[in-house]
Amino acid sequence: MIKILHLSDIHMGSGFTHGRVNPETGLNTRLEDFVRTLSVCIDRAIAEPVDLVIFGGDAFPDATPPPFVQEAFASQFRRLVDADIPTVLLVGNHDQHSQGQGGASLCIYRTLGVPGFIVGDSLTTHFIQTRSGPVQVVTLPWLTRSTLMTRQDTEGMSMSEVNQILTERLRVVIEGEVRRLNPDVPTVLLAHLMADNATLGAERYLAVGKGFTLPLSLLVRDCFDYVALGHVHKHQNLNKQNNPPVVYPGSIERVDFSEEKEDKGYVMVELERGNVDWEFCPLEVRVFRTIELDVSKIEDPQAAIIKAIAKHNLEDAVVRLIYKLRSEQLDLIENSALHEALSKAHTYTINPELISQLARPRIPELSASSSIDPMEALKTYLNNREDLKEISIKMLEAANNLMSENEENWQEVTESDNSSQMANTLSAVGNDTQLKLL
Repeated sequence: MIKILHLSDIHMGSGFTHGRVNPETGLNTRLEDFVRTLSVCIDRAIAEPVDLVIFGGDAFPDATPPPFVQEAFASQFRRLVDADIPTVLLVGNHDQHSQGQGGASLCIYRTLGVPGFIVGDSLTTHFIQTRSGPVQVVTLPWLTRSTLMTRQDTEGMSMSEVNQILTERLRVVIEGEVRRLNPDVPTVLLAHLMADNATLGAERYLAVGKGFTLPLSLLVRDCFDYVALGHVHKHQNLNKQNNPPVVYPGSIERVDFSEEKEDKGYVMVELERGNVDWEFCPLEVRVFRTIELDVSKIEDPQAAIIKAIAKHNLEDAVVRLIYKLRSEQLDLIENSALHEALSKAHTYTINPELISQLARPRIPELSASSSIDPMEALKTYLNNREDLKEISIKMLEAANNLMSENEENWQEVTESDNSSQMANTLSAVGNDTQLKLL
């Protein structure tokens, strides 16, 4: 049996607004949380020891993390090199620079020739000799529409028609790769993607992005003994009744309050050809807690808020207090008392929401000084608008369509670059298959 540790979506360097500076180290405490949690995963890999570590993509929030964040990430994975444990690092959407143009943050490990490290930035098969025998890992990095199609290909088509053609083109590519597999060697498909029947939960907004959704049927094949996914932050197995298991381990830390109720962890896998056992291993991560109440009809709103806070254990938690009130109740709230009641929290925010639409407070995450992706900005805005919840998904879809149209216009200018990118991404598939796509 070959032992594998499967983790994904580390996003190291995320959520600094939910932390504070540690005076002893000078680092943000949320960065220290992410490093600590990753170290637990690496500890387990070394203690077993496992034969292989596979990472499902999204190492950082973006492709250009600060040097101290890169160092924190590298210092943990370096321990696998020292332990002689081969590692596959898959490129996710957050790892790619400018939608695939300009490389990916993880490619530096290949450039440096780090022993035992494989960077999966193309659809290809890696034959890996482990201490317990050989294993094949097919890597499928995050693909955008421009990776497989040009603007001319999609002209006049609906989004569903585009997705259907993209899926068929990718099916041909995967089939070409499958035919090159050794049928006697255990095989893992390692992919960063959005599957069509994933239970999104807090990640529902990930479906409204610049990638495309793939059907589960594309992934469930007899030649794959285990399908290791990344991208969705909620742990789940999409193929519960049959083999191969199709598993999102989820992220290893809570990135924001949208993941407040999700378990975080990694997956341990024992694999041989035609047989697999796997187990989700929960991680102890910092608690995120929302305290939300409406005091607009209460005579003593401050007392009600203090009472609501007292019901929760806030020790070392990241807390947000949201309370609704009328504008004439503002003078009844003593902020110093609220700060005192929340003082045991690791960090906290206080967000009063006025019932009057004319007095709606500014959303802190959308301040002029913040640098936020437009889709993330819209998501944050809608999360703070209870009155728009019923139509929020439709609004996001409409916004995504507008952004896709703009992206297609840009593709027209850079069509030659996209063709080059497509050839590089699918480089290992074979010339015949590539010609079919091109």
